[in-house]
Amino acid sequence: MQISDLPYPDPGVPDARTGPRFLLWLGRGQLGGQARSLAWGLLHFGGVAGLPYAVGLGVDAVVRRDGGGLLRVGALLLLLGIAISLGDAMLHRTAVTNWITAAARVQQLLARKTAELGSALTRRVAAGEVVAVSTGEVEQPDKPGKRKRAKPGETPEMRINAASVVMVSTGDVEKIGWFVEAVSRFLAAALTVAAICVGLLFYAPAIGVVVAVGVPVLALSVLPLLPRATRRADVQREKAGKATELASDTVAGLRVLRGIGGEELFLGRYREASQEVRRAAVRSARMWALIAAVQVLLPGALMITVVWYGAVLVTDERLAVGELVAAFSAVATMLYPLRHFQEIAMAYSFSRPSAARAARVLSLTRTGEAGPAGTGAAAPAPGGDLYDPETGVLAPAGAFTAVVCGDPDLAGRLAERLGGHPTDSAGAARSALLGGVALDELALDTARELVLVQDKDPVLLSGTLRELFDVPASGSVTPRAALEAAQCDDVLDALLQSAPDGVRDPMDARITERGRSLSGGQRQRLALARSLVTDPEVLVLDEPTSAVDSHTEARIADGIAALRSGRTTVVLASSPLLLDRADRVVLVHEGRALPAGTHRELLRGEPRYRAVVTRETDEEQRRAGIGLAGPAEELTGIEESA
Repeated sequence: MQISDLPYPDPGVPDARTGPRFLLWLGRGQLGGQARSLAWGLLHFGGVAGLPYAVGLGVDAVVRRDGGGLLRVGALLLLLGIAISLGDAMLHRTAVTNWITAAARVQQLLARKTAELGSALTRRVAAGEVVAVSTGEVEQPDKPGKRKRAKPGETPEMRINAASVVMVSTGDVEKIGWFVEAVSRFLAAALTVAAICVGLLFYAPAIGVVVAVGVPVLALSVLPLLPRATRRADVQREKAGKATELASDTVAGLRVLRGIGGEELFLGRYREASQEVRRAAVRSARMWALIAAVQVLLPGALMITVVWYGAVLVTDERLAVGELVAAFSAVATMLYPLRHFQEIAMAYSFSRPSAARAARVLSLTRTGEAGPAGTGAAAPAPGGDLYDPETGVLAPAGAFTAVVCGDPDLAGRLAERLGGHPTDSAGAARSALLGGVALDELALDTARELVLVQDKDPVLLSGTLRELFDVPASGSVTPRAALEAAQCDDVLDALLQSAPDGVRDPMDARITERGRSLSGGQRQRLALARSLVTDPEVLVLDEPTSAVDSHTEARIADGIAALRSGRTTVVLASSPLLLDRADRVVLVHEGRALPAGTHRELLRGEPRYRAVVTRETDEEQRRAGIGLAGPAEELTGIEESA
């Protein structure tokens, strides 16, 4: 695999049981590149290792006054110089290729996994281990009247448009690639060091024994220090991750912080977190500095020993001057390949936790860590009901169903199950059934085509408004109709006002990264319009109007009901304005669905529903229970006036 061949047509199925196994799997997948890098590394390091022997031969030729020998030594030095230069250039080229291709494979694997899991990943992997990338749905192959054709050259992992996608940070990917490419250079250096030791044993046996005994001590001297250095590096990365998470959250909520005067409070927290990172980095750097010092001190001691012992041997005429010079030069040049022993130790120490994080994400499946992946079961016939076996929530086909949950976390888990993502990490929870078929048993693209879930906190990609609506869609709903239903007129005006002078059509206006130039309500309405454009068979909306005012919310409710007429729509909300427009309303109490009815029927006959929707206090509920509150018709009148 060359860089020009990226992305991989298929990145493969990784061994994600542990971090080291994942690194081993990556290395096995690049045996050809590793072999090329090893070959060029042997040429480069072999040329370096040959210099001392050439110098020793030259000294002997000078002592013997052998002109022909000097010419031969000169030719040998020229060849060694060519080998060193060519090997170094090609080693760098192949090593960088190995690094980039390994990183690209990891990125493709993570993109594929995040596209598979969607927004469920953010709830199944701890915050700080992942970085939000985009929102989108994997684009499907062209079907008559249903989905757009993928662009030429795009892989499924690249076409992510509508589900929440998260990815292990770029720094982790780079560290994993660093270790993969460092392995071949380390092997070349290790073989070169072994060759130097063996060569000295034959060239100057008396002093070669000293070198052969001392080099393993040098190579293994840092091993007792590595566990402590690794632990300190892990602590530093953990604290850095927390500081990054805090900074990201602060930036995301900067507008709110300024409104409540909380900037200094969070700035102080970030200063404290950054100082903890600095102290941890200093502690880690001290340990790595100690390891580097050992790598300098012990080779220096070996060189002194070789010079002293070699001088004694020369004095006793048991060693020629040329042999002493060659032995000294060999030990000196050996320091260069020995540096790669320290590098491979550092690369493994830094890449191991990164690989563990990547493996933890890649080991997840749609049905929980222990559950099976989708089996590609046959898609249900159109017009089936959507049913959640965990709560008993039923959304009849073609109806506008509203679901009220007193617990927001329960609503989020229900939305995930309705999208075919059971949330129980042990695999015990079941996904929803559409037309009697479990969504998690369907192929991922089929499940995504049938059911679209808009998360409570949807994310907008940067780009033009036209690009935002360039999503897989049936074609029955135009962007203009979706924008109108989502009450986005003021959003279009705001985008036009901030657009360059030449932009006349709001569809060509650009949206900043994650829509930060827009208010929370404006971002929410644009995301709702994008979901409406897709026009899936089943649309699940989790709190789609939580950030808009009541007047706008009422118009949005009417727009959703009109645009989705005859299509299955499920809205998880507790707003009376939305609930009153629904065909049927279901209350989920203590994890189970109660008998459904209309909003007004439940207000009159279900105190638990009334308590959630009208935000009654415990005292008001007790009064209502003993008949001290006003009649139910009075409550209904209040909701109608709202």
